[in-house]
Amino acid sequence: MAKVGFFDNALWRNFKEKVSWISTILSLVLIFVSVPDGWKLKLGLLFLLGLGLFYIFNWVRSNSLGSVSLDVEGSTVVVKAGDIFAEPDFKVIAFNEYFDTRVDNRVISEQSLNGIFIKEKNPGTVEELDQYIENYQFYEGDIAGVNEGRALGKKQKYEIGTICVYHDFILTAFSKFDDTNKAALTMPEYLEFLIKFWDKINQVYAQKSVSVPVFGSGITRIKEHKNISDEDLLKIMLWTFRISEMRFKYPAKLTIVVHKDKINKVNLLDIKSARNGI
Repeated sequence: MAKVGFFDNALWRNFKEKVSWISTILSLVLIFVSVPDGWKLKLGLLFLLGLGLFYIFNWVRSNSLGSVSLDVEGSTVVVKAGDIFAEPDFKVIAFNEYFDTRVDNRVISEQSLNGIFIKEKNPGTVEELDQYIENYQFYEGDIAGVNEGRALGKKQKYEIGTICVYHDFILTAFSKFDDTNKAALTMPEYLEFLIKFWDKINQVYAQKSVSVPVFGSGITRIKEHKNISDEDLLKIMLWTFRISEMRFKYPAKLTIVVHKDKINKVNLLDIKSARNGI
C-alpha cells in the first residue's frame, strides 16, 4: 500500500506549485512565439498528457522519498531513514527513568536501540557506564528520588527529560517503568519529556549536530494512544521543537532518524509540505 495516496492533498499542493511555475514560463514563451492554428489542439493535448505523466512521476517519487530537509524557525531539521549510530556528532539514546543498563530482555530488550547501544555501541564497559552515570553532575531538579522496593535494576530514579552527556552520546531518561518493568508514558508525560528534552539539549549541544530517534516508536507505550503512528509521533516532536527555545546554529542541525523498516509508513511529503503548520 502506498504511503502517499494518489489524491493526497500534500501531493496535489506540491503539483500545483510546480505547474504554476511551468505555466508562467510557457506563457512568457508564447508571448514571443506564435503557434500555427493547426497545432494548437495537438500541443494542448500533449501538454495535458505531459502534466498527467508529471503528476504520476511526482506520486511515484513521493512514495520513494527516504529523507526530507526542513527549516524550522531557522534550524535545519532532517528527517531520514538510517542508522543513528552512523550519524556524526551527538547521538541520543533513550533510557528509562532509572538509566538502567541491565540488558536481559526483562529490564531492557537486547533488540531495542537502548539494548544495542549498551551491548554493542557503548564506548566503554557496562561497569564504566554505570559509574559514569552515578558520578554525573545532574541538576538538582533532575533527581526524582529512590525506589527502594524495586527488585530488578537500579533504584535511583530521574525525572523524564533528564540527560547525561557520555562521549558522543546523549543519554536521556525517556520512559517510566511500572512494577513489572513495562515502559509506558501518558500523552501529557510524552509532551513534558519533549519540552524538557529540547531545553536540556539547548544547554549542552555546543553547536554540534544532534541525531535523535523517533521517541515512542519502540516498545514504550503511549497510554490510551496504543495505535499512534510513527508519523504522528514525528509531527509531535517537530511541533514541540518549534515551540521550544532550541535553535541549531548553522552548520549544526537536528536529524530525526526513522527506522528503515518504518520509513515506508511515514508520509515524508506531508511532513515537508506541512512544515509551516507544524
